[in-house]
Amino acid sequence: MWIDTHCHLDAPEFDATTAISWRAQAREHGVGRCVLPAVERANWDAVRTLAHRFDDAYALGIHPLYVPRAGEDDLDALDATLSEHRSDPRLVAVGEIGLDFFVPALTEPAMRERQQHFYRAQLRLARKHGLPVILHVRRSADALLKGLRELPTGGGIAHAFNGSAQQAQAFVDLGFALGFGGALTFEPARQLRRLASDLPLQALVVETDAPDIPPQWLYVPAAERAAGRAQGINHPRELPRIGAVLAALRGLHPTELAQATTANARRVLPRLAALA
Repeated sequence: MWIDTHCHLDAPEFDATTAISWRAQAREHGVGRCVLPAVERANWDAVRTLAHRFDDAYALGIHPLYVPRAGEDDLDALDATLSEHRSDPRLVAVGEIGLDFFVPALTEPAMRERQQHFYRAQLRLARKHGLPVILHVRRSADALLKGLRELPTGGGIAHAFNGSAQQAQAFVDLGFALGFGGALTFEPARQLRRLASDLPLQALVVETDAPDIPPQWLYVPAAERAAGRAQGINHPRELPRIGAVLAALRGLHPTELAQATTANARRVLPRLAALA
């Protein structure tokens, strides 16, 4: 069985009909469970509802891209919602939270400080509620690690990891697994592919980030998009094929990788194990 540790089935690209269809197709391809992270208060109910409908799991949090329109009341609401659903076995983490120092609008000093405030506040909530975290890591690994050292959560997943080997080891030392997905299917991504090949197997989990980060076979170059060709939409049924690429890079049979990454996901998100 595969576990897609990061999948946004509540995204606008998935209406009710396509979400049901693609989730069923993913299950037919061996994706036994998806983790659906929230991005803002407005979609907390949606991810919880979908997780129960599809026999999946979910996480609640405020994504750094949504921090500009979030307020202190959203942090209070997150605290209250985590308390309300504390007994829900499908609530497996606080996420997607983190820092984004790639998007220009988020790199101004005031916005960096605001991101840090929401990140650290959500780390405190994860500690309070005894949950791991699912981290958004984009040009922010060192800053995220600093927060984790000061406010350790016991672990979680560093989603779409694309940092250095040293940063990877630092996350692993703090109890994290690193999420790899469609980006590693591109042959020019040599550094990422080398990292995914060289890290200890117990450090890896797999993900799609559907509908985002399409694998190479769905990707449409910018010039072709400008000419009117639509970008391929990523979806959880692509996970086994992405996993097969990673398995080949490591010299493993896909079944071996599926077993290992599933065990890793259950280790860093312990409530997943209870859903098996």
